[in-house]
Amino acid sequence: MLLAIDVGNTQSVIGVYDGADLKHMWRIATNKNHTADELRMKLVPLLESEGIDAACLSGAVLASVVPQLTGGWQSALRKLTGAEAVVCTAAAAGEDLFPTAYSNPAEIGADRVADAVAARALYGQPVVVVDFGTATNIEVIDRDGVFVGGVIAPGVETSASALFSHANRLSAIELEDPHTAIGDNTAHAIQAGIVYGEVDRVDGLVGRIFTQLGYEAPVVATGGLAPRVAPLSRTITQVNPELTLEGLRRIYEARA
Repeated sequence: MLLAIDVGNTQSVIGVYDGADLKHMWRIATNKNHTADELRMKLVPLLESEGIDAACLSGAVLASVVPQLTGGWQSALRKLTGAEAVVCTAAAAGEDLFPTAYSNPAEIGADRVADAVAARALYGQPVVVVDFGTATNIEVIDRDGVFVGGVIAPGVETSASALFSHANRLSAIELEDPHTAIGDNTAHAIQAGIVYGEVDRVDGLVGRIFTQLGYEAPVVATGGLAPRVAPLSRTITQVNPELTLEGLRRIYEARA
């Protein structure tokens, strides 16, 4: 069995694969102060809750956009599995899985690499990925299968947190569809601005991407907030919450 871990700035997603089948997936809060021992002790109860013995793990693959946690996760996974984890980078994915025209592939985030690898394999080429996380990332694979770049913008919750922290009279609310573009109360006005604002921003950016490419493509949404935002979009055609983990699995199997 394979342990795949995607460490994000706000949340980390953990998956256990049996071959190509994702058997279990957990989403936990990211704590940038955790040590390797604390990380390992978070993993063990999750595995035990599903009756998984760490001895059954044949390996691990890691994507991390939190540099201060990368080494700790590597150490925790080494102790848990007895082997070095495959660490996701553009170089680790390689030209066969991740051909790119990016000017400096080393600076591409591990989550972006994994998303692109999975999307290209599952949905063909061209394809566009929208990953709703701490940042809203858009990845673009052209009709030749090349990762040509994308967009990085503040995520939904990041934008909301900035608003609530700087506007003293506004309180945090649930980010959900207000079903009205004209808010008749403060909560609905905020929801319209943040939720619809995010949807229209993504649709507008995707439209610009299609114009620059000269053709349209399937648009796949992933990330924790994808199920809330994607149904309101005019351009998103698929939602796949497991996309990043699937990309990690494919990179592991190609490189382990």
